[in-house]
Amino acid sequence: MRTMNSVELKARASVKPDVVLLIVVAALTALGIIMIFTASAPRLETAGGSRSAQMVRQIIYVGFGVVVMFVATSISDRTWQSLAPVVYVTALLLLLAVLSPVGAIRQGAQRWISLGIMDLQPSEVAKPAVVMALAVLLAPMTEATMRWLRIAKALAIAAVPAALVFVQPDLGTALVFGFVTVAMLFVAGTSVRQIVFLLVVGLIAVLAALELGVLHEYQVARLTGFLNSDEHALSYNYNQNQSQIAIGSGGLFGQGLFEGTQTNLAFVPSQSTDFIFTAIGEQLGFVGGALVIGLFGVMIWRILRVASQARDRFAQLTAAGIAAMLAFHVFVNVGMTLGILPVTGIPLPFISYGGSFYMSMGLCVGVVNSIWMRRARVPGQRQMPE
Repeated sequence: MRTMNSVELKARASVKPDVVLLIVVAALTALGIIMIFTASAPRLETAGGSRSAQMVRQIIYVGFGVVVMFVATSISDRTWQSLAPVVYVTALLLLLAVLSPVGAIRQGAQRWISLGIMDLQPSEVAKPAVVMALAVLLAPMTEATMRWLRIAKALAIAAVPAALVFVQPDLGTALVFGFVTVAMLFVAGTSVRQIVFLLVVGLIAVLAALELGVLHEYQVARLTGFLNSDEHALSYNYNQNQSQIAIGSGGLFGQGLFEGTQTNLAFVPSQSTDFIFTAIGEQLGFVGGALVIGLFGVMIWRILRVASQARDRFAQLTAAGIAAMLAFHVFVNVGMTLGILPVTGIPLPFISYGGSFYMSMGLCVGVVNSIWMRRARVPGQRQMPE
């Protein structure tokens, strides 16, 4: 008995946090704070406010997010597996609450619950909740091929919060749930034929939504407008056109902090949130933008590495789902600012302004780090087959 205890203690003591992952998160966070300051200061000064007001709020949000990250890391992945149904139901209740009179309406969207010092965006809570709920469902899968009944259950788990988010309206976040679900089904063992069938059905559903008028006019215009940037140049395509001008003006090394014309003159709307990458491109240039994308590449690689060394299927699927979610956010956000994808309103992880979003991403990294720290072989623990 003494030998087992000493081995267990030694094995646990040798496990350390993923330092590389945490360094990347810290670097992106620091850059985000700087970019939020440079993007918001000229606008706030023009409006007669404090130049650093938005930056200070983001620093406070980061503080909350770091606390969430460390708390999530301290909770065992086995405990997260037990908590996943509770987290999922809580997320659904919050999504229902935001659509009630409790929810705050801003710029035509009802997405927030005011908590005084900050606004809670339940859709951000729903992202990790859906990932863990899907992992719980798919982890026990033992058959050689995925059964359609289990696929249907997985789709239902994602469809309910996606529908609640869609009516807010928030098309971008609804798409996140769809991509993550397909990615996790693939990792869980769904065949290529089944994946192709799901994609075809999804495409048909999108075309049907366009034909039946399910989407709002501005959503349809955004989805189709990027194919012809000259159409609605001063309305639906304005944001994207200005973002392309800003990034193009940055050149190779950028114009320098606070030197971007598009940023200083506030030509790019939502530049602290969805279009934060335009501030990076204009002020830091191609080199700065490539560095940011490279950091995200390292982050996703580290999370996939965690998934490959996870001790069980739940942990593996959870890490893979989080990696897919982050990859989708980065690809769509950068793609829409460059004009190669339609504008869907998806922020850039750890860089865009927002308290709920940063804390959600902090929770995801904390869960991944928890999986990494408990990957070691300890007597009595069930391991993944070699």
